[in-house]
Amino acid sequence: MSVLPILTYPNPLLKSICEPVDDWSDDTEQLIGDLIDTMYAQPGCVGIAAPQAGFLKRIVIVDASRHRQPVSNHGRLVLINPVIEWQDGENIAREGCLSLPHLTANVRRARDVRIRALSPDKAEILLATSDFEARVIAHEIDHLEGLLFLDRVACLKTDVFRRKRYEVPDKKIPS
Repeated sequence: MSVLPILTYPNPLLKSICEPVDDWSDDTEQLIGDLIDTMYAQPGCVGIAAPQAGFLKRIVIVDASRHRQPVSNHGRLVLINPVIEWQDGENIAREGCLSLPHLTANVRRARDVRIRALSPDKAEILLATSDFEARVIAHEIDHLEGLLFLDRVACLKTDVFRRKRYEVPDKKIPS
């Protein structure tokens, strides 16, 4: 498996609607493995969708256990052709994205969701989750529809923020 390059906005593939996975080839297994490796190679990353790596397939990987604070979660999830069947409640929380690396935003999402998807071995997954994990799954499913978190922001002026980057200045050795 390998770490794939991440597409960043404004790459037009990020605004494309993905095709369902209906072929279960070795290429599909390879892509899933590469997406997993790519997600874990990014510090603090809790989810990735295939279009972020340039593949217009309905595949997402989520692992909310990587959140810096303990949250209720189902561990690593590989969701193929995921659909949110039901959602309820709402909350607003800060989101970031590998494809918009310099921005975060306050995004309104459902608090509770129920998902239907397939696993890599073609088994049906029915999953109910809430709070942070629900947010991550909804965020990744949005990628499959060509949506970025900026598309869900109420006000670009007040709800979008630049990430703070702390860089160590170059130390120059005196001559």
